[in-house]
Amino acid sequence: MKLNLKKSWAFGLAAVLMASASAAAAQNVSYIHAGRVLADPATGRVTERQTLVIEDGKVKEIRDGFVGEGTVVDLSDKFVLPGFIDSHVHLGGQQGDGDRASRFTSTSADAALRGAQYAKITLEAGFTTVADLGGNADAVVGLRNAVAQGRIVGPRILASAGTVTPHGGHGDANGVPESMVPLMRTTGVCSGPDDCRRAVRERVRSGADVIKITATGGVLSDTGAGLNQQFSQGELEAIVETAHFMGRRVTAHAHGTDGINSFLRAGGDSIEHGTFLDNEGIRMLKANGGYLVPTLLAGDFVAREAQRPGTFFTANQRKKSLEAGPLMLDMARRAHAAGVKIAFGTDNGVGPHGDNAREFVLLVQAGLTPIEAIRTATINAADHFGLQDEIGRITAGYNADIIAVDGDPLQDVATLRDVKFVMRAGNVYKQ
Repeated sequence: MKLNLKKSWAFGLAAVLMASASAAAAQNVSYIHAGRVLADPATGRVTERQTLVIEDGKVKEIRDGFVGEGTVVDLSDKFVLPGFIDSHVHLGGQQGDGDRASRFTSTSADAALRGAQYAKITLEAGFTTVADLGGNADAVVGLRNAVAQGRIVGPRILASAGTVTPHGGHGDANGVPESMVPLMRTTGVCSGPDDCRRAVRERVRSGADVIKITATGGVLSDTGAGLNQQFSQGELEAIVETAHFMGRRVTAHAHGTDGINSFLRAGGDSIEHGTFLDNEGIRMLKANGGYLVPTLLAGDFVAREAQRPGTFFTANQRKKSLEAGPLMLDMARRAHAAGVKIAFGTDNGVGPHGDNAREFVLLVQAGLTPIEAIRTATINAADHFGLQDEIGRITAGYNADIIAVDGDPLQDVATLRDVKFVMRAGNVYKQ
């Protein structure tokens, strides 16, 4: 028999390549043995002894029983859920003593490095996706891109790349010497409909995934301008129209009733805070299918800080904190009872990063059941950002964003404050 060396070598090479490809594919597959799983918060159904098959950063399938060979993550004694979504954070900083001085000494590079620190803390708390609303554009967009490229550990980041705010409004350079204003004012500051269209386009150019505006005064801006409407109706309509033209949703920092309702009449998509939300605002949110992001944790923090002897708040900040903070829990209670859609958001950076899950406890105090509170940080928040086909559930084809806790959060939602395991896009960051 005559041996064809050329053909034999070719078959041998093909076999080696196929074996190598098979080995590489096996390395990209891992198995999570989950004791109890809340795979789809929409149903609230908990299953037991499940194997989650993870491949190339996504959920491939869910199998009954504990199966699989190779890379196995043992969560057989844990309660497993989709990774959480915080719809309102500020990764570039955290309030505290010396915060006022840092406005003059801190750079974009400082904000980015602080952001990297707080992003890791937030991810390890179980939040695999966040929206940074209003942070320094260069810092947050750079951080977002670095996380997406795998160069920085952190949650997936949606960025507003700064805010759109009126001259003198919440988000402008308030509480600084007049000579410093031109240096500290951003391109998102505007007056008049045409200028506000320009500001929205500047935010998109800077890399915004979502447009964040300050429709009313803010608690923590150092000005006595109050918490009511600060944009005209024409300006609000120009902002919303321009953002929608450019494929961006618009969310509004809004406390006062007039600012909330004017923004919703202009076609805005969601309300952050919503302290003085009234029945008309509730009606419009429901009619528009809009979301309320109540940020109860921020309201709780500012109310407590304003009463603390030796607080670092200025007189303006303290006055508004005592006015708004105590009202937010009841506002969320009324909105929930009326059937308003709620998305989870903490406004962390106002308070400390890493304790995001205390918002769940406050939501339950506002009348939500534990499963309803969990939905705000999973399926609701995913829908809020148009990511309902990618995150918020553990199901085939979705990103493998998975967390685990001890105990049963459907009985005691406070267990979510102590996350034991975190996976984002198939990579384990806490175990």
